[in-house]
Amino acid sequence: MTGAVDDDLWSAIGDPTRRRLVDLLLADDGGTATSLSEQLPVTRQAVTKHLGVLDRVGLVHATPSGRERRYRVDDEQLARAVAQLADVGAAWDARLRRIKRIAESIQHPAK
Repeated sequence: MTGAVDDDLWSAIGDPTRRRLVDLLLADDGGTATSLSEQLPVTRQAVTKHLGVLDRVGLVHATPSGRERRYRVDDEQLARAVAQLADVGAAWDARLRRIKRIAESIQHPAK
């Protein structure tokens, strides 16, 4: 792997509601807790808490927008998460190829 996996980031992304929030923010180029809660089966307060978790790991950033805060996904942090996921996937692909070779050598030992 090219870099260390950020456990806090992946813990934050691991929650299905937070992943859905990121999806909504990306689709709408941002949103407020109110606008996001209207699209989810959770309260505005729950959305605010989830956004706080995403903000703490740097995946979203908030700016004041009238009486609310407008949240947007941090493109650099999202790219970092994607790169980490690709690295983890590549590492597991390599492990699985090795397991396959071992299994095949057990099934068909060399003579």
